[in-house]
Amino acid sequence: MPDEKIRNGKFWALALERAHLGVWDWDILSGDCFYSPTWSHMLGYEDGELANTGDLWLQLTHPDDRERALASGERHIAGLTTSIETELRLRHKDGHWIWVLDRGGIVERDETGRPVRLMGVQTDISRQKEAEAELERVNVRFRLALAASGTGIWHHDIDANKSFWDARTREIFGLVADTDEVAADLWHTYLHPDDKDTTERAHLAPLATDAVVASQYRIIRRDGEIRHVESLVRFIAAPDSAGQILGTVRDITEDKKREHELAYAAHHDALTGLFNRAAFDRLLAVHIATERLLPLAVFYVDLDYFKALNDFAGHAAGDLALKGVAAGILGCLPSSARAARLGGDEFALLVPNCQPAAAETLAGAILAAVRDADLGLPATSRKLAASIGIAFVDDTTTTVADALACADDACYAAKAAGRNRFAVFSADSASGSGGLNAARVAADTVDAMDDGRLKLFGQEIHLLGKPWRESRHVEVLARLAGRNGKLIPPGEFIPVAERFGIASRLDRWIIRTALSQHGPAMKSGAITLGFNLSAQTLSDPLLWDFVDAVIAETGAPHSGIGFEITETAAVTNFDAAEQFVRKARERQCRVSLDDFGAGMSSFEYLRRFPVDQIKIDGSFIENIAQSRFDREIVSAITGIAKSLGCAVVAEKIEEQAALDILRDMGVAYGQGFLLHRPEPLEAIVARASAEAPRKRFG
Repeated sequence: MPDEKIRNGKFWALALERAHLGVWDWDILSGDCFYSPTWSHMLGYEDGELANTGDLWLQLTHPDDRERALASGERHIAGLTTSIETELRLRHKDGHWIWVLDRGGIVERDETGRPVRLMGVQTDISRQKEAEAELERVNVRFRLALAASGTGIWHHDIDANKSFWDARTREIFGLVADTDEVAADLWHTYLHPDDKDTTERAHLAPLATDAVVASQYRIIRRDGEIRHVESLVRFIAAPDSAGQILGTVRDITEDKKREHELAYAAHHDALTGLFNRAAFDRLLAVHIATERLLPLAVFYVDLDYFKALNDFAGHAAGDLALKGVAAGILGCLPSSARAARLGGDEFALLVPNCQPAAAETLAGAILAAVRDADLGLPATSRKLAASIGIAFVDDTTTTVADALACADDACYAAKAAGRNRFAVFSADSASGSGGLNAARVAADTVDAMDDGRLKLFGQEIHLLGKPWRESRHVEVLARLAGRNGKLIPPGEFIPVAERFGIASRLDRWIIRTALSQHGPAMKSGAITLGFNLSAQTLSDPLLWDFVDAVIAETGAPHSGIGFEITETAAVTNFDAAEQFVRKARERQCRVSLDDFGAGMSSFEYLRRFPVDQIKIDGSFIENIAQSRFDREIVSAITGIAKSLGCAVVAEKIEEQAALDILRDMGVAYGQGFLLHRPEPLEAIVARASAEAPRKRFG
């Protein structure tokens, strides 16, 4: 054995201590093993606290590491390795395990060359192992995130001119290979010809910066399939080399498909595939502003008898009819023309560089196409027809609203002349309710929402035979004051709002204004308010988000709000009407079916819509005192409604005799001039708030 003084010299002890190394010295012949004090200190022991036995280290080694540690020494002694090098865990004095790196080898042999002495050092690598473990945890999360996102990783070694694709990258490109290494130029062979130059330049950009460069491009897989991919690329510098290009790749084909579908949906009518109103307005504006496309023919096409078809054959048949008409119209158009469905049964067309004779020929072809459209019904069933208005634009200063208004005015003229025909707009014969006048009324309506000329009125709904305070319900109405101060009748500006696509905006203004001004009165129970909804509003998927937000702002209770939907509105979008009624009921808002009995499908709507009340159309009330037929109809409707638990409201009660008859029939509520004329809503609420509320409506 070497001299103990040399082994414990101050110089070596200090060196070992500073290097945090524990030395072991094993005499194979005697079996003794010396462990330096620094080795004991590493395990938490004092000098002399551990016996220097040959198997001490093995006793302290973790059971899972013993075989590997023994094998490392045996292979070296057998001459299979040049040294001992292994990682193992040793038990610390306080019971926890520390990782050590064990390195050593043969330092002495006998005269026959047989090993007789081994020496080595062990160093604590617990921090390193913990860092490795943490890195592995990060890598696991990283690999999991990559797997979840479908992202592949690749890199290119610039010096070696070698590329490496992981399994996900190879999968995206449709490459079958067992190794990550691929030919350096392989990627280029997949690039779509139309994207190749741009994409290659984008991947060269990282060489000049450490920024991440993103690009999207198409690839053509070997089976001919075209896929869209997104790549993020960054240059990684390295000392003494040209560095590497590191990148990710992700298949975004489905994302691109969804983007295309959303973009298509934003510009097209879901039922017919034609452009929608907003997209058509933009197209029309561009065409009008492009002088070389003038003269521009604008067509307004309104189907005749479409509501009757819905009543006769049902809404599914109506949808099929609209699809058939759209297909027929498209079949007539020149390639430069564009077609749109404005809503309901109304269509619009624009045809650039169109002379009057060509426009009239096209209108005749469209009329024939509508008459011959495949409606999916027996030949003996009701046929459709159309009324078409044509306006010509030859001035780039013409507005979209004016162009459509002129075509719409001509369409009205065609209807007035007997339908199933076309008419050409003439400024001399423009009707007072359509054309440019209607466009200006629409514009004035929008302005009135901001300048205070749109006024809220209300009409009380009475429990028949009882004072109004027993019901406290008011139907909210709107009145438009012209710039000259004169009121414009609702029968003039509300249809115009529908025609020009601002009805939903008008309805929202009425709801927000009424709830904002009178929410406290509603919350106290002094009054409840009912709102009429247009077809456009009823079809608005964001309507309830708007109503809920206004209620949250104003404090008006859901139960104090009623909505009235008409058969006309329901015909336009039956599914939307069903969904609206369902959501209203969920929120405990009242729902009324307005103008009941005026259409052939009224009872079908009553069966499909779980409404709270029905309002009998005023045409059955006006002459009820003189008409036995009207009395029978009202009696039948009242009986059915009561059996279904629906309240009944009679509209247009203008004679005392009518009021007496309705009372005798047991009609619950009445609305009309005899009971109370419309008056400013503010006055009605003030009067109601001055009285102590007795009960809420219903």
